[in-house]
Amino acid sequence: MSNDVDLSLLDPILKKYQSQEGALITMLQEIQAVYGYLSEVVLTHLSREVKVPLSQIYGVVTFYAQFYLTPRGRNIIRVCRGTACHVRGGSRILEAVEREVGITEGETTPDLEYSLETVACIGACALAPTMVINEKTYGKLTPKKVMESLSRKDRKEREVE
Repeated sequence: MSNDVDLSLLDPILKKYQSQEGALITMLQEIQAVYGYLSEVVLTHLSREVKVPLSQIYGVVTFYAQFYLTPRGRNIIRVCRGTACHVRGGSRILEAVEREVGITEGETTPDLEYSLETVACIGACALAPTMVINEKTYGKLTPKKVMESLSRKDRKEREVE
C-alpha cells in the first residue's frame, strides 16, 4: 500500500466520534465512504488514534461483508444467485459477465472499471435471471443481453428490462 494516502481526511470523522464508545462500525462506514475502501495505512492510523487494537478492527472489517480491503471498481456489477435466478440460468449470466469483463466473482479489473459480486437475492424474482450494475437493475437476461447491459452502464435512470 502506498503511503501517499491523505490521512487528514480522517480528522473530521475522528473528531465527530472521539467521545463515543462503540462507534467503530459507524466510523469504518464513514471512512470507507471517503476512501472507497479500507486500506492498511488508514486502518493502522485509525487503530492508533482510537486506541483499539488493529486485530480487533480487522476482526470487524472482515466479519461484515459491507467493508472492502481493496479498491473497488467505478462500476459494481452484482449478479443474483437467488433460487429464481438459479433456476432460470443465473450461472450462465455470471459466466457471461466474467467473460465480458475478464474477472471472476470478488475481483476488480486492473483499471478499476468493474468489480464483480454475487448476491443472495436482488429482489426482482419475476425478472430472473437478474443483475444490477451500480443502481440499475437488468432482468430477463441472456448472455447476449449481458453484453448490451454492460455497454450501457453509464445511463443515469434505473433500468428494468
